[in-house]
Amino acid sequence: MKELVEYMVRSLVDKPEEVRISEVEKEQSVIYEVRVAPEDMGKIIGRQGRIAKAMRTIVKAASVKSGKKAVVEILE
Repeated sequence: MKELVEYMVRSLVDKPEEVRISEVEKEQSVIYEVRVAPEDMGKIIGRQGRIAKAMRTIVKAASVKSGKKAVVEILE
């Protein structure tokens, strides 16, 4: 799942080498914390949050198999 998030984020940004994704495991969920270069923040969030929402939807749908809820958080 982390690879999926990383692939989507790296495809969108201008500086893919600065993409950092950390995985935080909880009992019922997994949180993917995404960090990118400051100038790439707008590309990850998109207009009115559309790209971020689409990424969250894809990850949520892909996490159904694992039985844990997956959450994508975009951090500065």
